[in-house]
Amino acid sequence: MSSPTTTRTLQVCRNCGGGAPVDVHFCPQCSQILTIGRHGDYFAFLGVPRKLNLDAADLEQRFRALSRQFHPDYFYNATPNERRASLERSSYLNDAYRTLKNQIARVEYLLGLEGFSARPPGNDVNDINADNADNLAAAKVPAALLEEVFALNEELDEVRGQRTSGAAPEVWRAKLERARAPIEAKQAAHEAELTELSARWDRLGADSGGNGGERTAILSALRERVLERNYINNLLEGIERELTQ
Repeated sequence: MSSPTTTRTLQVCRNCGGGAPVDVHFCPQCSQILTIGRHGDYFAFLGVPRKLNLDAADLEQRFRALSRQFHPDYFYNATPNERRASLERSSYLNDAYRTLKNQIARVEYLLGLEGFSARPPGNDVNDINADNADNLAAAKVPAALLEEVFALNEELDEVRGQRTSGAAPEVWRAKLERARAPIEAKQAAHEAELTELSARWDRLGADSGGNGGERTAILSALRERVLERNYINNLLEGIERELTQ
């Protein structure tokens, strides 16, 4: 299911027909800026290893250096192909940097590269009604969070009822704060698990003889944690919305 991190895709220079690895931005044969291909690897594009713990300062330095090389102003009098390549690489660079500088976006992007999509399937957890089993099944809420989904929906229904009946704000706000505490605790636990799994992935990546089974296990666990994290954040956002009513 996963692809080796050492895979190298060649890009072809449209000017001279020469080839170059994806982390090379100017043709080694004719020195023209290369028209970018959709190789889909932000790590290779920025010249960093496919790891989950990256040096933020180094990443920014690489981004700024490449930004200067690709800036369209430097290609104002160049050929149409070079001007287009400059714009493409500048745009792709911005996307790559924006993704890799954010820890969670970086994890989700790596999972996508390795064939483990972390996009939540089905409906938004905030649309799930505790009395609607079909919605629960369609949303594929992670099993570990089902109890929290049911409990929170009950709490929110009670809060709405209290507000409608004219209860004092401190009464229903206290209920929401009590509901938020265990979810925040679960959020903290998931952040710790993501940190530990990220470190395991990086250690495995540094070992060229890394076990394929362990690799798959780490990626699967990362995917589960990210999916659960997304649902946890949605639960907390639901509470915040009620607090601002």
